[in-house]
Amino acid sequence: MSDPKTTEGRIPRRDLIKLGTAAAAGFVAKGVIGDEAKRLPPLPSNPLTPTAMPTRNLGRTGYRVGIFSLGGQSAIEKADNFEIAVPLIERALDLGVNYVDTSARYGGVDERWSERYFGEVMKRRRAEAYLATKSHDRTRDGSWKLLERSLELLKTDHVDLWQMHALSRMDQVEESFAPGGAIEAFVEARDQGVVRHLGISGHTDPEVLIAAIERFPFDTILLALNAADPHHLSFKAKLLPLAVEREMGIIGMKIPARGLILKSWTAPADPESRYAGTVPGTLDMREAMRYVLSLPVSTVIVGCDDIAQLEENVAIARAFNPLNEQQLAELETRAEPVHKQALFFRNWNG
Repeated sequence: MSDPKTTEGRIPRRDLIKLGTAAAAGFVAKGVIGDEAKRLPPLPSNPLTPTAMPTRNLGRTGYRVGIFSLGGQSAIEKADNFEIAVPLIERALDLGVNYVDTSARYGGVDERWSERYFGEVMKRRRAEAYLATKSHDRTRDGSWKLLERSLELLKTDHVDLWQMHALSRMDQVEESFAPGGAIEAFVEARDQGVVRHLGISGHTDPEVLIAAIERFPFDTILLALNAADPHHLSFKAKLLPLAVEREMGIIGMKIPARGLILKSWTAPADPESRYAGTVPGTLDMREAMRYVLSLPVSTVIVGCDDIAQLEENVAIARAFNPLNEQQLAELETRAEPVHKQALFFRNWNG
């Protein structure tokens, strides 16, 4: 019998296809497969969403998502911040948000504050929100450990979307898809009914995410997009059209670039800060959100510092009307003077 591995130690393409589309045939060892798999509950439904904001298809998942969704950073990743973070999540659901995003990395890899805060709400309101979290580990066993702890902290027996977090380099893709790599845990978890859908995320290099998409039929992609995008390693140019072609759910992030693209941005006084020397941005939040929502995305996730920011973002989503090509180009031109700070998360070394 021939060795099923390639000379590079990777799973051959034919087996990756089997892994993605026919794991029940026996390729996955750990998963509980077929009729024995846990039956997932119906997709979440927040009854307030349809009147709160426009909705769009989350790719081929069958879910209708509000165009504004809540990210698990900012106030929701700060340590010992229950008094701010939990009411913020509650208010988001009350305003009609029906998609929330967190990660095993947010708020510290040990403390995982973001998942803790979401868990305090999910234990009572799980059926109202499509719940997404992530694994930053590139191995099967390591990813399983992260997922098991995520379920415990989120106080749920399943998540709706599990994502490979922040694929930034080709070696991370290679490790994730090698024998014993993270993709095995992802497929096993899906086939066991522990997760509903599978996705990837990334900020740094579009070619890395394209390579991952070409290896596996992920349901969603979480990608960094803002009006500065065309000025360096554009995700809009090649990655976004590919995701549309594959009918993926497309979630935009880094819309205000942690505030660095906004006119209201003030650089920190601390000279040791990573943001020292930055200057005020050139857009307001409405322009920043309208830009990304005018692209073929399903929703955008934004972390909020407080309820006032949350309410502003929901209001922008409620009143959204798309920009035309000329208007998009004008915002891109305006963002160009601050594109390096607005794309701080991109690869600037290669």
